[in-house]
Amino acid sequence: MPLTVNGPRTRKTRSLLTLISGALPILLGVPILYWQAERTLEQSTAQNAIEAVRQFDLMLDNTELAAQALLPLAGRPCDSTTTLALREQVTRRPFVRATTLSWQKNIYCSSLFGDGQVSPVNPEDYVDGRLWLMNGNPVTPDTALLVYRLTKGDQGAFASVDGYHLTNALRLISRYTELVLQVGPNWLGGDGKVHTTAPPVFPVAHHQLASSHYAFRVVAGMPEGEVWRYMEARYPPLFSLIVFFGVLAGALAHWLQKRSSAPTHELRRALEANEFLPYFQPVVRGDTHQWAGCEVLMRWAHPREGLVRPDLFIPLAEHSGLIVPMTRALMRETAAQLAPHADSFIAGFHVGINIAASHCHDLELVDACREFLAAFPPGQVTLVLELTERELIEPTDITRELFEALHRLGVMIAIDDFGTGHSSLGYLRSFNVDYLKIDQSFVAMIGVDALSRHILDSIIELSGKLDLGIVAEGVETAEQCQYLATQGVDFLQGYLFGRPMPADEFIRCLRSH
Repeated sequence: MPLTVNGPRTRKTRSLLTLISGALPILLGVPILYWQAERTLEQSTAQNAIEAVRQFDLMLDNTELAAQALLPLAGRPCDSTTTLALREQVTRRPFVRATTLSWQKNIYCSSLFGDGQVSPVNPEDYVDGRLWLMNGNPVTPDTALLVYRLTKGDQGAFASVDGYHLTNALRLISRYTELVLQVGPNWLGGDGKVHTTAPPVFPVAHHQLASSHYAFRVVAGMPEGEVWRYMEARYPPLFSLIVFFGVLAGALAHWLQKRSSAPTHELRRALEANEFLPYFQPVVRGDTHQWAGCEVLMRWAHPREGLVRPDLFIPLAEHSGLIVPMTRALMRETAAQLAPHADSFIAGFHVGINIAASHCHDLELVDACREFLAAFPPGQVTLVLELTERELIEPTDITRELFEALHRLGVMIAIDDFGTGHSSLGYLRSFNVDYLKIDQSFVAMIGVDALSRHILDSIIELSGKLDLGIVAEGVETAEQCQYLATQGVDFLQGYLFGRPMPADEFIRCLRSH
């Protein structure tokens, strides 16, 4: 029975699939760990940049306070009182290394030299006129200095932060993150030197953050390869876990390949993959041969075996209980394919669908039928449910309620293959049916076997007495067609009028009739 997608695999193929299954967790796990490490480092550099900005803001807050306190002294003589005030700010304010005063853009008094040589001030050296990262002064050449300038008219006060404090902050905030302090075109790195080139762009976790109070920003990041070094230092247990899952997946794949797929599992897989398709066989009127409807037959479009005959999978589907969801899916697909062409149908076009005993355990079938009919204009189609006799349908309260609800909905009931099952007459007595479908074995005996013909005549006569419609299946010859029409059979079905066909072919043939 062709119920498995994959045929027997070679040992080489099985080994390859096992290897792929084992490698997949590793191939997926390592990039995920890399991505996680990268995100962790990005978050770390962002936090370090925030801390660096906070530290530098704190240093500049002290320089600003010192400058504010000294600004009123600008323009006064650089005597001992003024010099003492300058040195007092250096002593009282953390991080402040030196203070100076200027008048009319000329520095004339400092905390280091008192009344020294006058030197001019170039405001363009200062970013926003306030901040200058310079590479030392005559006292400490080649040593970074961050100068804060505060002016009011001709008055000016300066307070500077030694590069030692700046460099320490850059080095000590994080062991792994490289930090750069940038003020205008100049920047200071962990080497303590002021550079005038473009600031570095870090290959890992590059991040920039500007101060909201002062004209500087911090650039943070890590060197090439830092992600792998971080993973090597922090993730050994996770690497071991990934390898364990890889071995487990490989073993599981090997076991699953050895285990044969159960037919029920294959049916369920096919149902989820929408591999069960509706095929349509025309049903014609016995007198005029006009196409009056069709029977919907389920076919399995197997991805490997092609089109599978229903006798190979329908009994298994009924036995496993999967026939119920399979039939509901078939009804939905049938409605989706036929509804756009409903204008081609005659009013009350019959659509026959087989149901089994499994459908009669509850009232869900009513909802499925209501959903099916709702896809068509009112009165355009008549849904006919055909009771198969592979499983006996017990006449319980649920089944009686089910058939009553179906009749109220306008759904008709037919007994399929009438005369071949032990329950046919019992169904007539227990259920309110509308049609009998004569089994094709009786039709095939027309003109061949007298006994079978008498049974056929009795079935036709019985349907007349019970006021039931009758359908003859398996009509293949003109002689059979003529005999059945003479006997007053309502509808005919068989290869003489058309084989089961897919929806597009059925619609084309229907339009031509």
